[in-house]
Amino acid sequence: MKTECIFRVAFLNRCVLMGFALFAAGLVLAFGNMSSAVTGDDAATELSTTVPAQATGMWTGTGDLGTPRDGQTATLLPNGQVLVAGGDRIAGRFRSLASAQLYHPAIGRWQRITDMNYKHYGHTATLLTNGQVLVAGGVTCGRSCSRERRSSTELFDPTTRTWTDTGKMSIPRWFHTATLLPDGKVLVAGGQTGDPFVPQQNVNSAELYDPATGVWTPTGSMTTARAFHTATLLPNGQVLVAGSYALGGSVATAELYDPVTGVWTPTGSMTDGRYWHQATLLPNGQVLVAGGIANLGFTYLASAELYDPATGVWTETGSMSAARSVHTATLLPNGQVLVAGGFDATHGSDYLESAELYDPATGVWTTTDSMATARTQHTATLLPNGQVLVAGGIGDGHVSLTGAEVYESAP
Repeated sequence: MKTECIFRVAFLNRCVLMGFALFAAGLVLAFGNMSSAVTGDDAATELSTTVPAQATGMWTGTGDLGTPRDGQTATLLPNGQVLVAGGDRIAGRFRSLASAQLYHPAIGRWQRITDMNYKHYGHTATLLTNGQVLVAGGVTCGRSCSRERRSSTELFDPTTRTWTDTGKMSIPRWFHTATLLPDGKVLVAGGQTGDPFVPQQNVNSAELYDPATGVWTPTGSMTTARAFHTATLLPNGQVLVAGSYALGGSVATAELYDPVTGVWTPTGSMTDGRYWHQATLLPNGQVLVAGGIANLGFTYLASAELYDPATGVWTETGSMSAARSVHTATLLPNGQVLVAGGFDATHGSDYLESAELYDPATGVWTTTDSMATARTQHTATLLPNGQVLVAGGIGDGHVSLTGAEVYESAP
């Protein structure tokens, strides 16, 4: 069953997409300024109830989401709260979500807030310089599994906790990337378009969102059509895009976007073609890429490599202890990278609860405390106190999860 489910990640057949499209009251008085809206998707209690003590170097449980979700986005807001929005819910049928929640680190609890104007799955969420959050694109799969793609975009205002429509992208797209540029604009690149129930079409187009006008404008197209790729803002202001899903396998190529010229230029290719990987900008300016899927035979990767912007060259670095895809990677305040969860059907391990740390100084991965719950398609957010919040995802039994936990690294 689990091996079948990972095919949903690659969107290779109709069963996949039907199943996943895969990629989920005294306290109200005490916090009177919190929104009480609970509409749309199946709503649980507005606030969760447990606030466990934290243990150094360990994962510990925190407030429960209440609403099962996977494939959601998580955005750290300027006030230190975390906005979780959209995603998918597996509940007999697969259903995209319009619901949104806020995590309050001070009390370790989640609050249900006003729903988005649209359901989004395979979307992006970007914190703008004005403090608002731009949610863009995605696909909708409702109770009847409708085939609606999203070119719509909307803005979340943390002050009023309301969602408002903004300009539409030029085409519907999902599983694209969105990058905040130094000038405050947002670069959206690639993704897939067309009917999500048929073989997908990766696109190479890119466009820019201007928060000052709310308008999207085309920019240069990538040299390669991509989806399930990564995009990383480099210290020099350029954007590195790497990897992709492709019919027949994966893509190893990478390219750079120059915001000044709006032009994409090929750069060195990775050692391994991969998609559903993670990319992390390190303090030394290099980019760490780890894990992913290599081909349609579902070769899951434990390998990792480094991109050096000074030379445009990729070099292999230490491999993770476990192959994993659709995991998370978080840069910690100490400069290490925390990788958590994911999926690997190579040895029958399927959903992973394991976590490990990458040390840029040595190029070595070391295992750390495992999560209490195995999960993939979850989110990981670095909190202002240095802890990492992990929420939702898909777990054993191929169900969307409501649980959340926090990781506190060793001093």
